[in-house]
Amino acid sequence: MMGAAKQIRLNAFNMNCVGHINHGLWTHPRDRSAEYNTLRYWTDQAKLLERGLFDGMFIADILGVYDVYGGGIDVTAREAVQLPVNDPTLIVPAMAAVTEHLGFGVTVNVFAEAPYTFARRLSTLDHLTGGRVGWNIVTGYLESAHRGRGETLPVHDRRYDYADEYLEVLYKLWEGSWDDAAVRRDRGARVFGDPALIRPVSHRGEFLSVDGYHLCEPSPQRTPVLYQAGASGRGRAFAGRHAECVFISARDKAAARDAVRAIRAEAAAAGRDPQDVKVFIGIAAIPGRTRAEAEDKRAEYMRYASAEAGLAHFSASTGIDFARYGLDEPIPYAPGNAIQSATAAAAKRGLTKRDLLAELGLGGRYAVLTGDATSIADELQSWVEEGEVDGFNLSRIVVPESFSDFIDLVIPELQDRGLYKTAYAPGSFRNKLFGAGDRLPARHAAQAYRAKPTEAPPP
Repeated sequence: MMGAAKQIRLNAFNMNCVGHINHGLWTHPRDRSAEYNTLRYWTDQAKLLERGLFDGMFIADILGVYDVYGGGIDVTAREAVQLPVNDPTLIVPAMAAVTEHLGFGVTVNVFAEAPYTFARRLSTLDHLTGGRVGWNIVTGYLESAHRGRGETLPVHDRRYDYADEYLEVLYKLWEGSWDDAAVRRDRGARVFGDPALIRPVSHRGEFLSVDGYHLCEPSPQRTPVLYQAGASGRGRAFAGRHAECVFISARDKAAARDAVRAIRAEAAAAGRDPQDVKVFIGIAAIPGRTRAEAEDKRAEYMRYASAEAGLAHFSASTGIDFARYGLDEPIPYAPGNAIQSATAAAAKRGLTKRDLLAELGLGGRYAVLTGDATSIADELQSWVEEGEVDGFNLSRIVVPESFSDFIDLVIPELQDRGLYKTAYAPGSFRNKLFGAGDRLPARHAAQAYRAKPTEAPPP
């Protein structure tokens, strides 16, 4: 057992689509994921997660389609492998309206929208949710997403170069354009906003040119909680400078510990406190009242799962068309322009197509914890102690029971051990996570762009 208990952080890992990580389960008779295009589906989940005191719902997204496997979308379309996929931001206000504390981490690609308009979108959400919004910063890896916009996918590291400048522009808008005192709301003087305290942003960079005022008054957090999930060397450097929450994948605790330490070292190198970053790892869980009940449930789920759909997903992640290879044929893994960490991990293990199909029945990239509440809590505690992670992104298998079973069975066990909160902390999403106020700390890179009343913003 831990001494001074480290409180486990927990997000529900979801996506505005039918099939997310564990594919084929939309065919399960108790699964509701095909209702993804209804508000009731999302508001029911939000209320459930708040009952379980989840820190947030982490909403993934892609802008393209998985068309690498077999050179098309045959498996992707038939098994709804993140296709169709709807906008992740538009469901947030409805969920916020039926909850008081739950945070919402939305994934938006930096290439999807100009920073000037994106800044308004996120500020609007932060206002409407009372400061409960986070942004998962992604640079994208799908050629199909860029083809859909008439563009070419930049090479891996250049995508991060663009993202660095994109964040610089956003910081200037969110942190530097409006003083807090600019919003007076003075009816008698007929002054809503003080023009002397609202500044234009003028930016000329390698990729972006922006001239204009931020369109929103300061929201509760100004800058939303910043998530990021890049595991390459360049991705970790980006995280060290910007991210407050980092999402990793690791097959074992030693690999997780190495990743966590590397991320914290990057944060320190950027002049930040290493503990300014919370690291989450992806898992799935199948809890039962007994181990036998959990194993039976897992066997039931496997009857509906689609390993080939999982392989189609993994093909897109690596940029390798696994449909071209025989079950036991060696696969020539090589660094490409997709997710470099996924390719490197598969190459290191020398996985064949047969291996991949065996692993991808229930997602594959994340551990699937199966057992009673005690054994699952033991394993989660071990990941925190040995893997040094701060929390977990819990992916769904069958909706909503993957979340409700975890809430009813596992969370009480974690609470009994002092590892999980029994009530929400007050304040914004950022304050709930870090306990240090609603705004970014002064040591974060964004604060260099926060103008003081007597100063002009940085050029």
